[in-house]
Amino acid sequence: MAQEKTIRFGVLGAGKIGTFHARTLAGLKQAGVSLVGVCDPDLMRAQKVAWENNCTPYSKPEELIPQIDAVIIAAPTQLHHKLGMYCLENGLHTLVEKPIAVTMEEARDLIRLAKRKELVLQVGHVERFNPAVVEANKFIKDPRFITINRQGPYDPRMSNISVVLDLMIHDIDLLLTLVPSEVTSIDATGLSVFSAHEDIANVRFRFANGAVADVTASRASFERARYMHLFQKDGYVSVDFMNARVKIYKKEKPVIENMQDITVQYPKVEKQMPITAEQLHFINCIRTNKTPSPSGEKGSKALELALKITEQIHRFDVPKTTHLHTPKPLQMVSDVARAAQIMLDETLEHMKRED
Repeated sequence: MAQEKTIRFGVLGAGKIGTFHARTLAGLKQAGVSLVGVCDPDLMRAQKVAWENNCTPYSKPEELIPQIDAVIIAAPTQLHHKLGMYCLENGLHTLVEKPIAVTMEEARDLIRLAKRKELVLQVGHVERFNPAVVEANKFIKDPRFITINRQGPYDPRMSNISVVLDLMIHDIDLLLTLVPSEVTSIDATGLSVFSAHEDIANVRFRFANGAVADVTASRASFERARYMHLFQKDGYVSVDFMNARVKIYKKEKPVIENMQDITVQYPKVEKQMPITAEQLHFINCIRTNKTPSPSGEKGSKALELALKITEQIHRFDVPKTTHLHTPKPLQMVSDVARAAQIMLDETLEHMKRED
């Protein structure tokens, strides 16, 4: 049997996420991949990651691209479109970190080009590959009410985008996967705490099939917490994303008389890093020409909903100006009042002098 051709990989971006991707790829030689290089405009940062993973550092994408077959884009969100288009134009299978792009127009550009070039375009929604989520999926059947909470400390690296695009988009993607129905309405609120964008947001989603979901994302907390509860007929499913744990509560009788009528299960969760499962899925899609999960289309749906949420949060924003202008009628009243105050002050001062 002929040995499969080695897939040559590159990573664009040597920040926190890019470092994780490079480290994981370097450990997947048994999957028939080779990490050729890491690219970052900051060559020193690229060198550090490259040397740690026995590959070559680059500061310019055009130096790395000709030497690879597939790429992982872990650069800032505003560069996803430019880098993604360049990589796809040069025939590279591309995994772009979430969100796929900044705007829907940019996302559609990437999707169209990947289709035209017949290349795999996967979006990095790594939570889909969390082993706890994979296991919980076996027990989730038509959830009626879902709560998701994702919180953690502030990260200045992500201050250029809203917490909706930074963190909540993971849960938006999960909801679109878990609930087989269209979103009919959203009710969103958000607040800026440390950055110029929302650092905490809460959204209520309503679906055409009657399901409801409450999702909260915060990067203004000193504690990390990531969990999900799905309530469905005869019980509910609890998922701890961080500790990869699943708990199943199930009603065993039509009428609950005591707690003995409720069973609690703790399914065994496979211990695998989500980013490893994500990359293996990407590699398999390249080799078999399968549609990835999530594909560009699925990833763009999560982006579309995230942008609608952000728009709703800002629907009552008042445009900021450098000067506040008082309406003319009020200005006239203000001027008269000020003149009257001056006259009164002068009269009182004159009376004091006469005394």
